Amino acid sequence: MVSNTNQAVIHQRINSIDIMRGLVMLIMLLDHVRERFFLHLQVSDPMDINATPPALYFSRLAAHLCAPTFVFLTGLSAWLYQHSGSTGNRPLTGFLAKRGLFLIGLEVSLITFSWMGSFATIYLQVMWAIGLSMLALAALHQLPRWMLLVLASLLVFGHNTLTPIHFNVDEWGYSLWTILHDRGYLISDSVINVKVSYPLLPWIGVIVFGYLAGPLYHKLTAAKLRQRWLVGLATGCLALFALLRGGNVYGETLPWSVGDNSLISLMSLLNLTKYPPSLAFLLFTLGLMFIGLWAMERLRQPWAQRAGAVLAHFGGAPMFFYLLHLYLLLALYQIALMIWGTNHGALFGVDDVRQIWLITLGLIVLLYWPTKSFAAFKRRSQLAWVKYL
Repeated sequence: MVSNTNQAVIHQRINSIDIMRGLVMLIMLLDHVRERFFLHLQVSDPMDINATPPALYFSRLAAHLCAPTFVFLTGLSAWLYQHSGSTGNRPLTGFLAKRGLFLIGLEVSLITFSWMGSFATIYLQVMWAIGLSMLALAALHQLPRWMLLVLASLLVFGHNTLTPIHFNVDEWGYSLWTILHDRGYLISDSVINVKVSYPLLPWIGVIVFGYLAGPLYHKLTAAKLRQRWLVGLATGCLALFALLRGGNVYGETLPWSVGDNSLISLMSLLNLTKYPPSLAFLLFTLGLMFIGLWAMERLRQPWAQRAGAVLAHFGGAPMFFYLLHLYLLLALYQIALMIWGTNHGALFGVDDVRQIWLITLGLIVLLYWPTKSFAAFKRRSQLAWVKYL
């Protein structure tokens, strides 16, 4: 018989993943509110610290945590699915392929429309990158683990050496390189344009690393061992980040410099390239994610456990929340246009980033109950399509 203590440990092992996913989804919500109601003050990649106020800078910096966490946990969850059946080895290729294609289909249809209310430009963003990464993992996961480790390491640690490679629009390698490494348009000046916003190459490495980390969350893995690994991985990532980034050695195309004060210096140090994610970007964000996963499994105080439960509801129905919040933001933006019209050129927007924080808090409250209800329905339901959300 399993003791109550052991049951709690087993529950917290998997629940911590949903809590971490829920946290980054709420950070993502903040970033999407910014993109909807603060687009008149755009941020570049990397950010221009001379033109980006600290409050806006750190709001955007927090959102850097989202994509690496989503992709890594997708690989981790794939391993858990594969090893959670009664035989301990479910078929994974079809599972990944179907879900990868589903995400790509959503990206070019419902998600594209949710951003602009039209299909004038199809933006291939994070769901596109996750979907293609799942297809890549479907093809690669049967390789020996050592080969997967070498491949993921080459992609994550080595892709910055490819930065000088560039293809012009009229050259034969342009389209493939745009998908793999260089952000840009696949189709422009057409009835429907297509832009790659998330180049793929390093994300394949991240999802493979997530898959390789799966055994840490196996039901037979001791919690203390898993937590030691998480602390070790966090320490290794952040120490390597400090070494490479601190000395402007490798892993980021934009060197940092000492500014007029410590805040500007810190902003320069953490000003990292996301498209595609530089090595420094991935070391920093994945290091923070490992700390988060460690912390989410160690929630002891009642208030922390209640907060974790709220986050787990958001993390338990990620695609439902993703689609719901995008269409809610589209509706709110259209309502704002009808009431107030444009006030920043062709756009409507609020005037202070603190208003973005307040809107986000209101939306968290508004979205909590439908997301919680759907997460509960998803756990009960035997309908195949529900599992995709």
